[in-house]
Amino acid sequence: MSQSRLRRAVVALTALPLLALGAGQAVAAPAPTPAPAPAASKVTAIEDEAARTLAASLTDPALRARLRTATAETPAGAELAPLAEGLTGTAARTLASAAARADRSVAAAKGLGADLGPLLRVQLADPSMRAALDAGAAPLVATAGTDEHAGTVRAYDTAGRVHILDARTLPTRPVYLVDLDTAKALTAGIDLLQRELAARGVGSAAPSAPAAPSAQAAAGWWGTKITSVEVNDDEEPWFKGAAEMFSLVSGFGPDGKVRVDSVAMPYLQYDGTVYYPNQILVNWSNYKYNLADVVLMEDDGDTNYLALAQAVAAVLLTIADQGAYIPLVNAVLAALPSSWWTDDPDYVESWYTLARTSTGRLNGARGNGWMTVEPYWVGQL
Repeated sequence: MSQSRLRRAVVALTALPLLALGAGQAVAAPAPTPAPAPAASKVTAIEDEAARTLAASLTDPALRARLRTATAETPAGAELAPLAEGLTGTAARTLASAAARADRSVAAAKGLGADLGPLLRVQLADPSMRAALDAGAAPLVATAGTDEHAGTVRAYDTAGRVHILDARTLPTRPVYLVDLDTAKALTAGIDLLQRELAARGVGSAAPSAPAAPSAQAAAGWWGTKITSVEVNDDEEPWFKGAAEMFSLVSGFGPDGKVRVDSVAMPYLQYDGTVYYPNQILVNWSNYKYNLADVVLMEDDGDTNYLALAQAVAAVLLTIADQGAYIPLVNAVLAALPSSWWTDDPDYVESWYTLARTSTGRLNGARGNGWMTVEPYWVGQL
């Protein structure tokens, strides 16, 4: 199977705790009806406007040359805002102002702080376009968007004209893509998410931090380590880049409260590729029971981490430990915006009833991925 590109990451997020361990156990109360999906993607709209402004600014030869050089030196994407630094032309000044404004708007739309710096970047849609670009072909500028099921992509030329491109056929004309710096957004988003969940009594302030010292924790703790992992997701369009994924591990903490721990997985970028991270996925000292659930997510670009933490915590805090695991799946899924289950599937895969003793290959519930795991003892120095 060829490597097709995954949806853009930069993960949305929730958790799916365990199914009931046996008949007769208590069932969590139904969660509220999912919030309605927004009419349009805020981040996509911001990116689209930035793409249009960048296209118009490429009438400036100095800016055009700088963009060509920057994207050649950094194929994964050069920051958009700094491209105009030091240039005095009107087009460059307009781009600098628009890019700074767009960065602030993206941060606000995702519930992040305004001090993250540049969040938008630009890259060449495909390396094969480099030769035509270097030969002087006039480029178009588009945005990666959030809907990987879209049949067309809207791009702009320097005159502001719109060009409709086939989403499944690589254009012959060079195309720059304005996209989100998903790695930066994910790092900030998970940090915010964990703080907000902890502030609401669901989890600890530090991702995957050990629980309070105990006789066992004093000497170390058991973890579950991912030795290899793969996600399968075919037929991605040409305008999608590498994903930024993360996992949510959930269960009941030692205090009897539902907890969620976030685990960043920045290496998991493309489908059809086996990765060997040797990464600790679960810290069992954080959990009361010998079981937990894992949900693999990705950010579709519009994830508002603050709103997400508030929604998930509001549901999970209504569920109390009754001395045995109870099913929480419906309650958590109902907290998610309905858009996550329609055009923009942020939910990638899930693994139920992961035990401290789990070892070997574990296929995901959706059949969209697998991982191999093993118990791992983390001893203190």
